[in-house]
Amino acid sequence: MGSLATPPQVVEDCFGVLKLYSDGSIVRSPIIDYQIPINDDGSVVWKDSLFDKNHGLYLRLFKPTTTTNPSSSSSSSSSSSPNKKLPIVFYIHGGGFCLGSRSFANFHNTCHSLAFGLKAIVVSPDYRLAPEHRLPAAIEDVYGALKWVQDQAVCESPDEWVCGDEVEFDNVFILGDSSGGNVAHHLAVRIRPGSEELKPVQIRVLTKSEEERACEEFWNLDMYDRHSRIGFLRFNL
Repeated sequence: MGSLATPPQVVEDCFGVLKLYSDGSIVRSPIIDYQIPINDDGSVVWKDSLFDKNHGLYLRLFKPTTTTNPSSSSSSSSSSSPNKKLPIVFYIHGGGFCLGSRSFANFHNTCHSLAFGLKAIVVSPDYRLAPEHRLPAAIEDVYGALKWVQDQAVCESPDEWVCGDEVEFDNVFILGDSSGGNVAHHLAVRIRPGSEELKPVQIRVLTKSEEERACEEFWNLDMYDRHSRIGFLRFNL
């Protein structure tokens, strides 16, 4: 005689990508169709690197093929120039802590644009997702990606894209989209000015324009920081 038990019901459905069932099980769709192509126009090269063997986490590196600004009249400068080092930009993807990956077309294309427009090495790490992995797992994972970069700065055989001859380890910026911005904020709080624990990597908390820009009457950096902290507390309750 068959079981009369009621099969698990879907209690949360996030765009069909993630489904939470009444028995607590979670199903993630392996297929995400953003209906936009991956930008691969040759202006930026990219590759994946494993940075956390324990959790099987990868990061994606983006590198511009030229360091010449497209608006510049000079075309002689290239990424192979020994006099031109690239800053590092950490881009942390969004997705409400529950979705997203470095491989999603929208995040990939954002990093592609940042690498090309800023003439920088862009590092886009994956991190463990909720609800399977509660905060601060995401923050710890991205911090682990920062430690990976620190390892490249001090090891004898670094990744050829992230070595002392190619990048400025003392000129590293962290930014994120949505929940990724929240992670970026809490990394900055953890690391603190000077980023002593990551030397020779040095995290720049504010850009020059942010430091010099006058506070707006409606919105300012202090309000933005407090907003990020409140968002983290809400997700961690």
